[in-house]
Amino acid sequence: MARTDYHTHTPLCLHAEGEPEEFVRQALALGLAEYGIADHMPMPPETEPYDAWRMRFCQLPEYLAWIEGARNAAAGSSLRVLCGMECDWLPGIEPWIRQLRDLYAWDYLIGSVHYIAPRLAVDDAAYEQHPIHKTAWEDWCAYAHCVLDMVQSGLFDIVGHMDLVKIWARRLEDEEFLFREVLDAVQENGMVVELNTAGLHKKCGEQYPSRPLLRELLRRRIPIAINSDAHAPGQLSRDWEQAVMLLRELSPTALIEFSHPAPTTNTPLHVYGPL
Repeated sequence: MARTDYHTHTPLCLHAEGEPEEFVRQALALGLAEYGIADHMPMPPETEPYDAWRMRFCQLPEYLAWIEGARNAAAGSSLRVLCGMECDWLPGIEPWIRQLRDLYAWDYLIGSVHYIAPRLAVDDAAYEQHPIHKTAWEDWCAYAHCVLDMVQSGLFDIVGHMDLVKIWARRLEDEEFLFREVLDAVQENGMVVELNTAGLHKKCGEQYPSRPLLRELLRRRIPIAINSDAHAPGQLSRDWEQAVMLLRELSPTALIEFSHPAPTTNTPLHVYGPL
């Protein structure tokens, strides 16, 4: 099976480390077929600084130069370096994302929800102490609604960490029911959903999305990409083998790899699903 990782970051996000050559060296050592770089998008200049974990708009040329450095480091090898971006979904953000999308020939865009309230991300430590709502159900409902709006926008190729709201282990019993409309929209838009292994190293102790959601993705034959959300070279493609084993366990038939075109860019991505 082709080993790939489409969700990785650069030091420009202010909470990652490593030079392009270090990431490429690690990718080659692991035998990756594709190494995708998808750092957090800049927010509109008038809102900067929006938070402390993303590049600014004026740094986009530096970001593209970083990716070009990775491509140069991989030259002559079988490794394919892809250029993407992780885009935050916020109310009214669509025109800005369209503007960013038109600035460059991206290979793919990841759509992610971090915020269900302005300037307080659900994966911020402050959110653990002061959640947006009193009950986990309310926060989960708000989060699922944001993910639904994001998917229905048709602006993205991959759904990032679909149930990130569980990061601090505020869990629900019926997550798959809450995300039923989301999965309907994912199917309608031909999107890929990532299995993000970073959650295994967070308080929730579980990949994003949960086992019940992954089972439903497989039942619906929705393409799945295994991503690490790496913020350092040593995290690249972390827990890939464990993720493959989980998908094989959950798949009702043999798990296969196939090529799926990113809907907005037509870039073929290595994804997984049942026969």
